[in-house]
Amino acid sequence: MDKHEKAALAKHSLIREVLGWVLIIPIAFTANFLIQTYAFAQTEVRNVSMQGTLYEGQRLIEDKLSYRFSDPSRGDIVILDGPEYEQRLIKRLIGVPGNIIDIKDGRLYVNGELQEEPYVKGMTYAAGLAVPYTVPEGHVFVMGDNRERSTDSRQLGPIALTSIEGKAVLRVWPPKDIGKVE
Repeated sequence: MDKHEKAALAKHSLIREVLGWVLIIPIAFTANFLIQTYAFAQTEVRNVSMQGTLYEGQRLIEDKLSYRFSDPSRGDIVILDGPEYEQRLIKRLIGVPGNIIDIKDGRLYVNGELQEEPYVKGMTYAAGLAVPYTVPEGHVFVMGDNRERSTDSRQLGPIALTSIEGKAVLRVWPPKDIGKVE
């Protein structure tokens, strides 16, 4: 192979390499965008309403896919983004449509049953909510685990199912806190 053939082959290889990258980079960005928009995303805890379970500055993986195939369940930690509040919120799902929420002597009752909530920090007060309260169809009732310092359904009212963005499933930051969110 002479010098000109080697140069032509090298030029052809370089062009193939550049074209490969030109195609791969937009595909990678598009795949990343689609995954973060519709499947999984990273979110940061930005307030103290879940303190005891989650702390400000922790980073979480949010599962946006599960609720496309199943309904949210009581006890899930959900990320909310809807018209009920101007910021995204992270709260624990307390009641689903048709559940009756009641608060007596600083304790939570759902459908007449006292809830054992070892994760709760502080006492649970009605905070302006007229109890007992029945969760309407198409909505859920949420509260923060730090009950005395949480803006939640007690003040905001029921949260539309369509305002649930996803479910917090995994802590990824800081490294000492890596693990499943419960």
